[in-house]
Amino acid sequence: MKKFFFFFLWFVTIIYAVVWTFENPEKIEKIKSEFKKNKKVKTNVVSSESKNIFANSFTVKLSQVLENNSKTAFVTYPNKIKKFDPLNLTIFTQTGFKINRNKSEKINLPNYFTLQRNGGVKTIVYLEEKTFALISGSEGNCFFASIIFLENGEEVFRSKCLPEEPSNIDFNGLGSSNVHLDESILIALGTPEKHLSKNSLLAQENSSMFGKILEIKKKDLNEVSEKNTKELKIKIFSKGHRVPQGLTILNNKVFNVEHGPKGGDELNQVAKDKNYGWPVVSYGTNYLKDSGGDGKSIKVNHEEGNYEEPLFAFVPSVGISALNNCPFVLKNYYKKPCLIALSLYGNNLRKGHSLIIFLLNENLDKVQSIEKIFLNNLVLRHFITDKKNIIYEDDKGAIYISADKKGIYKIEFTDFR
Repeated sequence: MKKFFFFFLWFVTIIYAVVWTFENPEKIEKIKSEFKKNKKVKTNVVSSESKNIFANSFTVKLSQVLENNSKTAFVTYPNKIKKFDPLNLTIFTQTGFKINRNKSEKINLPNYFTLQRNGGVKTIVYLEEKTFALISGSEGNCFFASIIFLENGEEVFRSKCLPEEPSNIDFNGLGSSNVHLDESILIALGTPEKHLSKNSLLAQENSSMFGKILEIKKKDLNEVSEKNTKELKIKIFSKGHRVPQGLTILNNKVFNVEHGPKGGDELNQVAKDKNYGWPVVSYGTNYLKDSGGDGKSIKVNHEEGNYEEPLFAFVPSVGISALNNCPFVLKNYYKKPCLIALSLYGNNLRKGHSLIIFLLNENLDKVQSIEKIFLNNLVLRHFITDKKNIIYEDDKGAIYISADKKGIYKIEFTDFR
């Protein structure tokens, strides 16, 4: 009888736990978020044999230099140190850790920092010796973005609450890059969406910071960090962006890459006060019903609404992520304006996991060539850069990239043909 009673109690407990989990997904996700925030980040310096990958005109040598079980938010290396040593890397993770000299420590973030809905630290902004983090946050049913001054953990900017219900929010869309342009810093802030939704519409609303490239004057960021003013002044540099992932500057012109919906990843030349069309126009389509969308196509005629055309749109998409200037060895070989990008997963129609080289004309308004180099099923997240997001090159001309939950990899360009 006792055995039956305990078995019955165990069975009822399991059923109750399953029902409670099904009815309270947000509470379960919040518990998972707290667990992940405290999960130790592991790193280890390694020395692996390089793998040769043949591109069209040269060979790419790929080798791992550091193991790391996290997703990166920003990775820097001092540009003045040309001999690469993995211990000199400074790695910020999306879960809120800073890694230097193989040691990790939690950074100074508020209690509302959340990893729910694929949230986390999305990019790190440096202003001389000061460091700021763009993060996702939640309080009750309010999900938002904020910028934190890491020296004291205080908030210097907070967005309005996202209008969409939590189950349709995806903070993968928050953006993950910034660049320094003269006396300003540009920060990408996307529309955190799973599919076309209320959040998408924010990209066209001037009252919202989402779906924009934002401009912050360095002096204003310094003033608010010194508490000389309470409110950070932020201007909209451009709007109509869905998920702007990578930002870079070439010949004083701003370029970005961003995720389309189902297809339609873009490379854009970003000009001040211009509108890039999301969610009104896109070369992608809305996600299919099994992914929560309605599967309908989106208008592709940008000129009709006076929207800016992308320089290039990937159809199908590649899951594009980081963007930067090509390293010197590629510039010297091509002798043309050259941009380099990374990609994440891609999809069944077109794999990601790639290094992508864009060759542009001299006016920088036309893409003349694209080469996609598949890199061993790695989910590629960031280039290693200096604090201003300028790509780092070592004394041999190699560059370095991060791969999700794998670590840091060295890329050498050799055997030019």
